[in-house]
Amino acid sequence: MLRASGIGTYLQNILPTLCNIFDVILLGDANEIEPYAISKIAISLPIYSVSEIVHLPKRVPPCDIFWSPHYNVPLFSVPARKRLVTIHDTFHLAHLNTLSLKQKIYAQVMMKACVKKSDHIITVSEFSRSEIIKYTHAPPDKVTVIHNGVNHQQFNPTHSANKKQEVSDQYKLPENYILYVGNVKPHKNLICLIKAFSQIHNYTPHHLVIVGKKEGFITGDNELFATLEQRPQVSEKAHFTGFVADEDLPLIYSMADLFVFPSLYEGFGLPPLEAMACGCLTLTSNRASMPEICGEATTYFNPESPLELAEQIKRLLALPDAERQAMISQGSQKAGTYTWKNAIQKHVEIIQKLAYTISG
Repeated sequence: MLRASGIGTYLQNILPTLCNIFDVILLGDANEIEPYAISKIAISLPIYSVSEIVHLPKRVPPCDIFWSPHYNVPLFSVPARKRLVTIHDTFHLAHLNTLSLKQKIYAQVMMKACVKKSDHIITVSEFSRSEIIKYTHAPPDKVTVIHNGVNHQQFNPTHSANKKQEVSDQYKLPENYILYVGNVKPHKNLICLIKAFSQIHNYTPHHLVIVGKKEGFITGDNELFATLEQRPQVSEKAHFTGFVADEDLPLIYSMADLFVFPSLYEGFGLPPLEAMACGCLTLTSNRASMPEICGEATTYFNPESPLELAEQIKRLLALPDAERQAMISQGSQKAGTYTWKNAIQKHVEIIQKLAYTISG
């Protein structure tokens, strides 16, 4: 899962330090784990599959602690003295009505099994903690919140004009744009952003830039694409960048006039913080974890109201420069409170506590 979007970011920032501190054996896809100069066990199994359920436990070596960074844990016993899991959110349990029968069964069985079989659970927000307890009846003292961090070496506003122009040319970015970054899935609620933009596109020079592939997602938003097809004038001003290299994303944030995040459900919600860190004004859904994570450093809107979103977009784009810069500065300060260094230290403490219960 090192290349999965949110979970991939989490692992890429957490794993290297944990591998330096502890004696780690990495179990995963050969191509994904190859860069790590530690003990590795290569195993390639389709995620969320019967093969994964059956064969993954057979490959787990004897260990003190078995850590699963997602809820697709081994259902059967593994030769570990303690088990730790990170549950990033409970979207699949909170939105069972959006799943097929097969997906419903998988989500319910796996999520509850992972809570039962794990000695401790890490999650990424107080919101997610409350959802885990609500849907799985996990004992509250079994669930610890560790907020994700922002990679401030990567996400910052200090980029040369030449580099910005190079990235702008590479991705064919318009001169003025509103930005969205994330998966194109129904719960990301891009349909609200498209409908809001359709109300204002004739009155603004701004285009809409969507960093995320238009095709290829497991659960793409068919309604979104149908809506774009029905609105050709809007579609002409909506740009899907496709794949964006990690080193280019901060510049795309930095050049945007406004970042909009209309998601209906997030366990954490990293993109608004990344945008803030890059000096971009943000407009964020008032649902799920977002008020907890962004605090007073963003403007909120009801993600079920395209009209409200359209009005907020117009208002923020028309802000006087002094007010705009003050809001950007507040966002930058908020993003600065989230660091991977802090997150890593708290992971280390959890692992050490589990290890102590073994030795003690």
